[in-house]
Amino acid sequence: MANSAQARKRVRQNNTRRQHAASQRSMIRTYIKKVDAAILAGDYDAATAAYNKAVPVIDRMADKGVIHKNKAARHKSRYNKAIKALKA
Repeated sequence: MANSAQARKRVRQNNTRRQHAASQRSMIRTYIKKVDAAILAGDYDAATAAYNKAVPVIDRMADKGVIHKNKAARHKSRYNKAIKALKA
């Protein structure tokens, strides 16, 4: 348990930040699931629309440090490749 006032405040701040980051991670997962579902359905237009909505969110969370920038790049690359395969 935190003994000093500073340590107690840090515990409060960390809990708040952890909850906020968890919410943001959940949001990323939701956008990714929508892209995934559209790709699995084979719907090129829906997949493209979902991808275009997901990319700014993924980039923003990578900038904030919620996810690693390489993970963001990996998601974008894989989904872009899958969407291009739908069109071909």
